[in-house]
Amino acid sequence: MSATSSPRSPADRASAPLEQHLTFEVAGELFAIPILSVQEIRSWEAVSRIPRAPDYVLGVIDLRGVMVPILDLRRRLSIEPRETTATTAVIVVRVERGGTAPLVVGWVVDAVSDVATIDAASVRPAPAVCGSVDRHFLNGLSTLDSRLLMMLDVGRLIETDAMGALAA
Repeated sequence: MSATSSPRSPADRASAPLEQHLTFEVAGELFAIPILSVQEIRSWEAVSRIPRAPDYVLGVIDLRGVMVPILDLRRRLSIEPRETTATTAVIVVRVERGGTAPLVVGWVVDAVSDVATIDAASVRPAPAVCGSVDRHFLNGLSTLDSRLLMMLDVGRLIETDAMGALAA
């Protein structure tokens, strides 16, 4: 069981492994995703807009012959959008979808921080009220250098009919 799966019993946590996660910032908060889901990190570039896409789907980019949907993670997490800056980055993730081809999606974030090793035993369930971030998108919470670290569920961030249509 990975650090980003459902909450574990104390016995499971005691034998949980250390796992590497990419950490990044959105609206001053620290987030993490499993490093194995990261395909690459890119600087911000203009996207080709998709008519009638949800507001958090900014458009697509051509990534070596593959059309990759680009999502604004601020909007997806219901956080106020902002203009891009010198630190704005796109994290390209590969999301396994059980039996079908993986979906490649880019997430616009405020800044990429680091690769951190997280003790899976330190990951706790998200409380029912999680501020501005919908608990549905979180696998749990931990701390890193005395900061709250929100562990995102990569699959849940893309689970919409709109994303399925873009993938096709």
